[in-house]
Amino acid sequence: MTDKPSVPPRKRLTASETPRPKGAVREPSASAQNRRLRMIEGKRTSILQAALELFSRFGLHGTSLDQVATQADVSKTNLLYYFGSKEELYLSVLRHLLEVWLRPLQALSAEQDPVEAIRDYLRVKLELSRDHPAESRLFCMEIMQGAPLLLGELEQPLRELVENKVAVVQGWIDAGKLAPVEPYHLIFSLWATTQHYADFRVQIEAVAGRTLDDPAFFEEALQSLQALILDGVRPR
Repeated sequence: MTDKPSVPPRKRLTASETPRPKGAVREPSASAQNRRLRMIEGKRTSILQAALELFSRFGLHGTSLDQVATQADVSKTNLLYYFGSKEELYLSVLRHLLEVWLRPLQALSAEQDPVEAIRDYLRVKLELSRDHPAESRLFCMEIMQGAPLLLGELEQPLRELVENKVAVVQGWIDAGKLAPVEPYHLIFSLWATTQHYADFRVQIEAVAGRTLDDPAFFEEALQSLQALILDGVRPR
């Protein structure tokens, strides 16, 4: 009787060595997924930036998707993958700029010293007018046309935010920390005086020969606005 040949023990396969069923798709690695997400976000940002530049110059109806695609260096088909229509793209740009422009207002809180809070708010808003004039001009253009696509955003999220900050300002007034001014009109004045330097940049440069890009002119504008507004709201 002959011995049966010994059979070596079967090697246990690791998860990476386990054969996949025919036709199975390999899951992308975490690093590959992150690269893809960064690529998608980068593409969206490029499209939004190109759209902002064109919409702020020519408006919604004066800008075509072909122009935006060319400016963003993508195909029109690729652009429509991220944004389904020109109106959707336009509204996305407007929502993004609202988020940027309203961030300083959102930061106002009852715990702050009101004079210092308004002083800082003026600086930040003037910096936004200097660094993001296209956003301000586009928002101004939309408002002057009756805000046909943005009215819902204005009547609900923006209105709720402003009402919240009106309550903060009224609390400062009731505590004797600010002069008794109408909170709504204080906020409107802060917007008007700072955003003027972006919306009417061409006029300012034509008259004064300078813009906020000139550091000395920026400081002049800031100190003038702070003096005008802070002297008006300091408690008597």
